Amino acid sequence: MKYLRIKKKKEFSRLLKNGKRAHADHLTIVYLPDKERKMAVCVGKKYGKSVVRNRIKRLLREAYRDRAEKLKPCAMLIIPRAAEEYSFHAFAKDLTRLFRKEKLVENRTEEDISAKLQISTKDGV
Repeated sequence: MKYLRIKKKKEFSRLLKNGKRAHADHLTIVYLPDKERKMAVCVGKKYGKSVVRNRIKRLLREAYRDRAEKLKPCAMLIIPRAAEEYSFHAFAKDLTRLFRKEKLVENRTEEDISAKLQISTKDGV
């Protein structure tokens, strides 16, 4: 799933100033409705050396990418919380929980569900 990355300082400041925050055990998200899906990860130096920070960013991007297809168009900033260990499972679980809690997941229409059922029955699954 392709998504746009937030890179400009103007976009970051708009998101931090006007965005809504949601907190979970391992991360915080700041989001605003937008025309397209955009995402950024913010990991400061307090999280450790560059190797650790880059691993956290990779884990968060992958957890987001797995769930981005179902999201409504919005700009999102993901900020992890400091911890001893970071895991993909924890980030994925928290992202899923926050997306449901904040109602960022698009509602599936019955056509989509029936189309999936037809495809799976044709494949013999």
